[in-house]
Amino acid sequence: MAEYVEPGGSWRPVGIAAGALGLFLVLDLVLPGPDVPLWLWAVSIVGVLGATAIGCVSARRLWTVRVSPDGLAVGLEVVPLRDVDAAHLAVVEGGVDAGAPVLGGGWDLPPGRTGLPLRLTDGHTVLVPTRDPVALRAALLAAVSDATDGRPGREGTLGS
Repeated sequence: MAEYVEPGGSWRPVGIAAGALGLFLVLDLVLPGPDVPLWLWAVSIVGVLGATAIGCVSARRLWTVRVSPDGLAVGLEVVPLRDVDAAHLAVVEGGVDAGAPVLGGGWDLPPGRTGLPLRLTDGHTVLVPTRDPVALRAALLAAVSDATDGRPGREGTLGS
């Protein structure tokens, strides 16, 4: 089974912040008038880029969605594949179940993501935050219905 991974964040904000700071530094050097002290530029660059990088690392750790033989993982939370209701997953088209907890934690879906409702075999529903619900659903269906590998704890859609 191929592993499906959807990163929880990108490094683009760090690049944007670095570009903006670089532009401001060039403008400070080119435009007439008093220059901003070097120590203030150093503090600004370290502070802004550091905070942005911390945010990017946090998003990648907390909101990365991974489907592997071990299960569906969102951040640190893992749902074993045997706990996924494959029959419900096969018919769900998308949308959000109001009041369902978000897998991975939090009260609401992260910005830019939709919730794929995932019913568990115990009857509970959780929302999986994803940017591509169609691809995630296909990866989950392939992983859940793959019962031919003989590993214990994995059940296919026919219970075999």
